[in-house]
Amino acid sequence: QVQLVESGGDSVQPGGSLRLSCVVSGFTLDYYGIAWFRQVPGKDREGISCISGSTGAAYYADSIKGRFTISRDNAKNMAYLQMNDLKPEDTAVYYCAIGNYYCAGYADFSHFGQGTQVTVSS
Repeated sequence: QVQLVESGGDSVQPGGSLRLSCVVSGFTLDYYGIAWFRQVPGKDREGISCISGSTGAAYYADSIKGRFTISRDNAKNMAYLQMNDLKPEDTAVYYCAIGNYYCAGYADFSHFGQGTQVTVSS
């Protein structure tokens, strides 16, 4: 059974940092790309970062580029999202998902976890 579980969300002040974790079970992570998505009420879930299963090449949405860093540890079947210099507009529920090995498109990602809430406010 494929399962992804996100954790690490919290309430922080603007400029703060958080590290989200995604633990994957039920399959071998080596063969998949891993992506992080986020969703705010009333809006569609959006893909914000992806790391490929091959070279570990990382991709970022413009809104988070330079502030967030995606990483993965295939030996532990885990992925991470280090978030620095958080802004109020980063407030959302964050999800991880698996998909295309080369991060060829967020639409192909699936098996979302339950999500973890990140709230950025003063």
